[in-house]
Amino acid sequence: MKIEKQFGSKGWTPKNLNTLICKTYLITGANTGAGFQASRILLSKGANVVMLNRNPSKSEAAVKALKSEFGDTAQVSYITIDLAELASVRQAAKEILEKVRSIDALICNGAIAQIAQQQLTVDGFESQLGVNHYGHFLLCGLLFDRIDQSQGRIVVVSSEGHKMGLRRIQFEDMNWDKNYHPNKVYSQSKLAQTMFAYGLQDKIQAAGKTVKVYVCHPGASNTSLIRESASYMTRMSWAFMVKIGVAQTAEKGAYPEVMCATEDHLEERAYYGQQVL
Repeated sequence: MKIEKQFGSKGWTPKNLNTLICKTYLITGANTGAGFQASRILLSKGANVVMLNRNPSKSEAAVKALKSEFGDTAQVSYITIDLAELASVRQAAKEILEKVRSIDALICNGAIAQIAQQQLTVDGFESQLGVNHYGHFLLCGLLFDRIDQSQGRIVVVSSEGHKMGLRRIQFEDMNWDKNYHPNKVYSQSKLAQTMFAYGLQDKIQAAGKTVKVYVCHPGASNTSLIRESASYMTRMSWAFMVKIGVAQTAEKGAYPEVMCATEDHLEERAYYGQQVL
């Protein structure tokens, strides 16, 4: 389903938002890119935003920048989490449950991509699957009851890249030891996230729980997803796409995840994306 079919020719924008006062949103990877822009949009409507980031110093800088824009009373904070380390995910979830009484939406936004050479997490998992899927999988499980009590949502930020790989999970070699390829493994991680979300929807319905689960993608957006760990050619190709204007802004890339976290009357068995405006 395309956003523009439900919200008109220009698609969903923050103009559709009403007040979000007394609403609480958790966002992974929120100190930069689409996650940071999602935080800005939610804060602009009075929401409480808890950023879940790996780097404390960058988190502090992001909080400072947001409070500079929205005032010292802006309800924005951070909790440190490293999605590549399951012990860190467990510790972060413990801290969240101690500090955050209600969760209106957990936005699984954080990701890594196009890692040129195979890398493993501290738990021994291929890094892109480890960060993009396994870390979020555990976080969703640990916070599920709190989200359910809040009648909240889980928003899974997938990618159009999930269509570019095997289109199936390579269960026979989950770490891709035999055929590692940066783009195919990224595709695998995003396919895993999408399949997880749809499977979770079915389990929630069968169990009679209240949590809603939505899947979206940001489209080609000018964020820091392509990092120094990507190959030289990948970085140059992406820089060229940004220069010629193929990539939209990070703010527009954030629209689908904010919409999925806030909008009523969405379909769960769907895949929401934002057209380039």
